[in-house]
This record gives sequence, C-alpha cells and structure tokens, in this order.
Amino acid sequence: MRLFVSIDLPDELADSVREVQELFEEAAGLNFTDPEQAHVTVKFLGDVDEDRLDEVTAAVERGVDHADIKNSFPARFAGLGVFPSLDYISVVWLGVEVGKAEMTTLHECIEDETTDIGFEPEENEFTPHVTLARMEHAGGKERVQEVVENRHPTVGEMAVEEVRITESDLTQDGPEYSTVESFPL
Repeated sequence: MRLFVSIDLPDELADSVREVQELFEEAAGLNFTDPEQAHVTVKFLGDVDEDRLDEVTAAVERGVDHADIKNSFPARFAGLGVFPSLDYISVVWLGVEVGKAEMTTLHECIEDETTDIGFEPEENEFTPHVTLARMEHAGGKERVQEVVENRHPTVGEMAVEEVRITESDLTQDGPEYSTVESFPL
C-alpha cells in the first residue's frame, strides 16, 4: 500500500483550485493534479506492508493526540510557490496562509511517531502546501516564474476537522486516493 497522511480540501474548493491551475495553462511541461483530490500532505509514508497498517494507524493516532489540537482550526489557501526553487522547478504549489502553525505541529508530532516505528524522517523542512502541478520539462518555466512572482490568488477557507491516512493507487490516468483511516481533531 502506498500511503500518506493528509488534510483533504473540501469538494467546494475544487473549482477554485482549478481556476488557479488555469493561470498556468500556457506553461508547457506541466502535469496538473486533479483538483477534486486536492490535499495537504502532512507526512508521506510511501510503500507500507499491509500487515503494518495497525502499527501505522496507532502511530498516526498518537501523533494527532500529541499535537493537542483540541478542536477544528481554520485554514486559508492562498499564494503560490515552487519546489525546489524558481530556477529549477519540479512542483508548483498553492500555499497555506492561515493554519500553517497547526499543520506544522501535526506534521512534527506525526513525524516523531512514524520515525519511532522505522519510517524515514523528511529530508526537507515542512512547508504546508497543495500541489497544483508537477513540471515534467522546463518548456513553460518562464510562464510559471511569471505567475508565481506576480500573482497571489486565494482559493478559499475551510475548517480542518480531521487528518486522514490516504492510500494512493497509481493508475494510467493518475493517482486515485482513498481514505484508509481518519482521525478527528
């Protein structure tokens, strides 16, 4: 099973995510994500043996508990960025303008619990974001740079009420996500 821990955006924000992606329509080389599956990856777990699912679920639940976020919290999605840099773009993303601190706390606590059971720690600093596209070649690099540097779109807000373990099934049409377990805040 290919798993990650996520905060999923509600369906009502999908059209707004799609509108932001349209800012990059003229940029060659981008492979857009499905706006209906928009999410913030709190922790990528990778390939996990099914017999470890109970252990992983318990670790994520402990992480959510240790984050000590007692209720839902607001999140606002706005602004644009890229990884790793504007000179070399591999991912184009939508930022988190409100809710960053809570998402970072969730990440850190879940990271601690999952590394305790043998998962690799993240190599890069955690930046809460929603992936909009992956850049397959640099044909549209200048357009991406222009949009990221000059636009600051707002997608919308939501109340974050839960964290999920999500399974990613890679298909010819792109990944299909399904919820394995959810943990209310």
